[in-house]
Amino acid sequence: MYRVKRQECKSVVKPSRSQITGATVRADFNDPLAVVHYTRAAHFLGLWKSELSLIERFLPDRAAPLLEAGCGSGRVTLGLWDLGFRRITAFDFAEELLDQARHLARDRGAAGITFLHADATRLGEVQLSGDAPPTPFGGVLFMFNGLMQIPGRENRRAALRNLRAACAPDAPLLFTSHDRDHSPTERAMWRLERGRWDRGEQDPRLVEFGDRYFEDESGRTFMHLPDRDEILADLAATGWRHEFDALRREVAREPAAVRDFSDECRFWAARR
Repeated sequence: MYRVKRQECKSVVKPSRSQITGATVRADFNDPLAVVHYTRAAHFLGLWKSELSLIERFLPDRAAPLLEAGCGSGRVTLGLWDLGFRRITAFDFAEELLDQARHLARDRGAAGITFLHADATRLGEVQLSGDAPPTPFGGVLFMFNGLMQIPGRENRRAALRNLRAACAPDAPLLFTSHDRDHSPTERAMWRLERGRWDRGEQDPRLVEFGDRYFEDESGRTFMHLPDRDEILADLAATGWRHEFDALRREVAREPAAVRDFSDECRFWAARR
């Protein structure tokens, strides 16, 4: 969900200097500015060309039960429904976004989607499937950098483990991340940021190197920006088998509306 464009060096100035937590991120997503931003995207933007390409490649079985983590206002969820998937469970930890997703699904005749209020780092507390025993999912998605908006690497790994536990053997995982190395400008910026961390001059709200916290017209955004090696290590540590990764521009040429909505990202596919 990395939505700040050409403003990478502008951090939020807030009175509190407490370290960012999951509660911080949840409050930011429940803020009216963020709710309007993501709800408009769900209504008018739909699936990106790159998302559609990889869904068709890695999730060809329309009958497979799918789990979508971090569904937000339902942009990807409703896109999956429109593609013919009918066994969809989608969850988010931001109540206001989830409420928008439920309303949009009802408006579009997609009442068969199951929406749940849940946190990817604590999925053991939620019954994801109505079956007893629960039916394992045939695929899981965590799109638009949602995984990267979990503060703390161990928390992100906990989310990956939980998603794996909910899936059937060989089920695919599709997700996106930013990439600190995707351009010379980005690499130069992160060299400067590394110097700040080495000197102890980084924003004290940040949890670890790679974190950013921004504010723009659509609200506040926490994002962890990894490099490729970090994600490969996290997949291996949590039992996922890496299968594919590529920058979005290598997957599809997106229209201006998508490029205006989000920066470059890296798509990932892994197997349970």
